[in-house]
Amino acid sequence: MKLKPLFDRVVLLPKKSEEKIGGILLPTAAQEKSQIASVVAVGEGGTADGKIAPIKVKVGDEVLYSKYSGVEYEEDEKKYVVVRQADILAIIEK
Repeated sequence: MKLKPLFDRVVLLPKKSEEKIGGILLPTAAQEKSQIASVVAVGEGGTADGKIAPIKVKVGDEVLYSKYSGVEYEEDEKKYVVVRQADILAIIEK
């Protein structure tokens, strides 16, 4: 991937969501997009109140992020989402 996030931005790769209801597989257009993603790149951190605020997630973490946040970016037929660290709601522990 050629995308390097700046400041407190994080690049996420959303999980594919397949939904099957009663034996019927819903097409992608009829499904809501997944809010669970893998972290693929992180920025160096941003400033908060004049101090550097470190990034709390790392590459490889699985996270839950806000539904309507971020900017979509497509590269090599993969769709990424670039969000602010504040838009990440939780780290999903396995």
